This record gives sequence, C-alpha cells and structure tokens, in this order.
Amino acid sequence: MSRMSTIVEIWEFIRQRKQWWLIPILLFLVSLGALLVLTEGSALAPFIYTLF
Repeated sequence: MSRMSTIVEIWEFIRQRKQWWLIPILLFLVSLGALLVLTEGSALAPFIYTLF
C-alpha cells in the first residue's frame, strides 16, 4: 500500500462522512511530526523533546 493511497483514503473518508473537524487535528499532527523530524539533528532537539 503506497503512502498516497493512504492519504487519498483519509481524504475520501473526511469528504464522504462530512468529518471536517478532523482536518485541523490532522494538520496539527503533520506539522508536529515535521517539527520533530526537522529538528532531530539540531541543537534544538533537547528542548523540543522536553515538551513531551
């Protein structure tokens, strides 16, 4: 199963079931994941991980 098919399935679920309130939650999770990945090798990593 490719990554794009998973994204398409999530989008279809949101669109068909009218679950629009899920979009901000998904955007927050994606941005948080990107923040963790991008700061993994930097000097900010210890400060980011103390938040969790």
